[in-house]
Amino acid sequence: MTRLRRLQRLWRRLDVTVRDLPLGLLLLAFSLIPSLHGHGTQFGGVAERPFDSLGLLAAALQCLPLAVRRKWPAVCLALVSIGFALDQLSGYHLFAGTALPIALVSAGAHLHVYRRTAVVAASVFYVLLSIALHRVGEGETLPEYVVFFLALTLAWGIGSWLRSTRIAEAERRRLLAEATRTAERTRIARELHDVVTHHVTAMVVQAESARYLTAAPDRLDETLASVTDTGRRAISDLRHLLDVLNPDHTTPAPEDDEGLLAVVEQARKAGQPVEFTEEGTPAASRGSADLVAHRVVQESLTNALKHAHGSRTTVRVHHRPEEITVNVGTDGVGRSGVVPAGSGRGLIGLRERVEVLGGDLTAGPREDGGFTVSARIPAGVSAGEGE
Repeated sequence: MTRLRRLQRLWRRLDVTVRDLPLGLLLLAFSLIPSLHGHGTQFGGVAERPFDSLGLLAAALQCLPLAVRRKWPAVCLALVSIGFALDQLSGYHLFAGTALPIALVSAGAHLHVYRRTAVVAASVFYVLLSIALHRVGEGETLPEYVVFFLALTLAWGIGSWLRSTRIAEAERRRLLAEATRTAERTRIARELHDVVTHHVTAMVVQAESARYLTAAPDRLDETLASVTDTGRRAISDLRHLLDVLNPDHTTPAPEDDEGLLAVVEQARKAGQPVEFTEEGTPAASRGSADLVAHRVVQESLTNALKHAHGSRTTVRVHHRPEEITVNVGTDGVGRSGVVPAGSGRGLIGLRERVEVLGGDLTAGPREDGGFTVSARIPAGVSAGEGE
């Protein structure tokens, strides 16, 4: 089996002319068999003639050009047509006449330019050949000429259909590749947003708060140390992401080992009072649902730091065998002006991630002026299965 595959690979590496030549040689070999002389295509009613050197030329003109039927289809069709005319006008009626419909199929499938010109030229050639055959032979009736022409037209049509099918398949692959690239760019944008935004937002909030702590050196030193630690986390996470995106990277980056409590603690260090409650037992190994739940909490706390810094925030996560529910609520709007308003890309990306797993996410303001993010994430479903 391995040897067969190796031979197939070697065959595909050969030039297309070399791969097409055996068909022409096979037809030529059949045309040289004496018992088959006079039993090939008979068109025009010309009296049969014994095979001679001119017959050999007619056979060669019809068979050997098939070697270039895909590389130079117009040349192939022209030479085969000349050989066919010589064959029929001389009365050889060789087996090589089978090459004409093959040349027509190949031309219909592989001729990319001057297709209409080729159709017109072939039609004119057929009319002239029919007139010549009618004069030198016993002749055919007009319906017989028309039927033979329609048979040749069918061969061209089959080639055209193969060509259109090939073009449609190439377009489908192009659109699929484009959609894949777009999806990959979207995924990269989401990962960059998830990895960088949370840490950078915390750093900005902590740095902003440090300006008011110059009179308290101990608290200032603690805040600056937290900024440094957050920056290191951001660099580490970004390196992991770049490793994953590197085509030459073979060892997968480790999963985010930052648990929910660590995310909450980071928000608390940035000055956000967070009340955290986690019920149930998380899965032994983090799957898609756990990772999405982690991202929901992370993005929600990032938004709380941005838009409601200093406001009381509650984080409730409930692990069940069939699903994970997450609820993050913030009281009031907090101190404004700490960081610029977000683009909304984070919540949109979260909603798409949750919906891929078959869950749902809602986010919006509350009547008391706060903001709530709620998500229901089915467990035991991979992202690939959800799609």
